[in-house]
Amino acid sequence: MNTRYTKNTTTDPANRTHQPLVTRGATAEALTDAPGSLITLFADSDTTGGALTLNTARFEKGAAGAPVHFHTRATEFFFVVDGTLQVLVGEEVLTLEKGDFVAVPPHTPHAFAPALDATAEVLVGFTPGMDRFDYYRLLGRVHDGGATVQDIKDSSATYDNHYARSRAWEERA
Repeated sequence: MNTRYTKNTTTDPANRTHQPLVTRGATAEALTDAPGSLITLFADSDTTGGALTLNTARFEKGAAGAPVHFHTRATEFFFVVDGTLQVLVGEEVLTLEKGDFVAVPPHTPHAFAPALDATAEVLVGFTPGMDRFDYYRLLGRVHDGGATVQDIKDSSATYDNHYARSRAWEERA
């Protein structure tokens, strides 16, 4: 459950674009979108005045992660909270460890998954914010059998999630 503060804490109310937002980890919505993958939803663009979208992703060993894709309207960023994450950025595969950060600009193909024989917990965000929570829920429905991969393909324009291919990602070790 999200708790929104109603007290204005800005010094200039004319510059306030949204109310402060608190999402408690213990009550945040969490969903499984694939085997070994758990997404916890913290802030979507509708609750941040369009400023950002934020979630965590927890991957067990062997989890597939996210396939190669790109966004046209937002930078996606990753901060590794724990474990080891591989991230494709363009045609380069980076291995990120606990405490590492990468920001992927719009139109740049990227993908991410835990490194071989590793787990990963990652803070994932978009700026400006994108309405992503319904996309994650769609992934959960596909995992649960309530939607199809075609539904994901059909949603590309809606969620600004455009799939691509990468030899570097396919050949990573």
